[in-house]
Amino acid sequence: MFDIGVNLTSQEFIRDYDKVVQRAHEAGVTGMIIIGTTMLNSRQAIILAEKDVKYLWSTIGIHPHYASTWSKKINSEMRKLVIHPCIVAVGECGLDFYRNFSTKKEQMYAFQAQIELAIELHMPVFLHCRNAHKDFMSILSPWIPTLKAVLVHCFTGTQSELEVYLENDFYIGITGWICDTKRGADLCKLIPLIPSNRLVIETDSPWLIPKDIFPMPSSRRNEPSFLPHIMQKVAILREDNIVNLSHQTTCNAHALFNLSSNIRDIII
Repeated sequence: MFDIGVNLTSQEFIRDYDKVVQRAHEAGVTGMIIIGTTMLNSRQAIILAEKDVKYLWSTIGIHPHYASTWSKKINSEMRKLVIHPCIVAVGECGLDFYRNFSTKKEQMYAFQAQIELAIELHMPVFLHCRNAHKDFMSILSPWIPTLKAVLVHCFTGTQSELEVYLENDFYIGITGWICDTKRGADLCKLIPLIPSNRLVIETDSPWLIPKDIFPMPSSRRNEPSFLPHIMQKVAILREDNIVNLSHQTTCNAHALFNLSSNIRDIII
């Protein structure tokens, strides 16, 4: 099984990074994508990915929270770094009108710029959308025919939003949000609606720890090793076999990020 979204550059992992990766291996996680959200941690993600090029890859991007930092200098640096062999997508980028740590105008500008970069370099986009669907799609729609692939990371939206994404053949990333009986109840109902070839699974660790995991770690820190727990929940919701689901979502991850199938076995 493949974790398509981990924040391994987080300070939460700085003391025991090697053990975290080892536990992921032991849990049956066959590969991970390290998320870049700023230029600093995008560079750090590349360094981590270089430690095990057959197990780790990374994205490079500016998260909407940090859109205010976007500049010609960052644009230029991204263009230089994005060709690194460990980089498999542009992002995490998009819109977040829930927190608005950057202004809407700043977010939309940085989002558009990163879409254009992905198209220029023929790369997938790793996208974030929260409370911003209308503007998100208004920016994205004109570019969809020329985008290589689109992932809506950590999807927590509505059925109507999901239908729009699926109509456009986007990949849908599902996290431990579905393990929260309060916040995740509506999303759980949508899981069976996602076509098997559009579904990918992620922990988004160290955030979004599955609320029903037992025993709950005292740190309340999410880890890639908890991916099987999320996979099991998805399998139950879809009335699917976890082995089949793990294989399918891993194949989807390889297709999405253009990973060679001979890099590793793509089975649970």
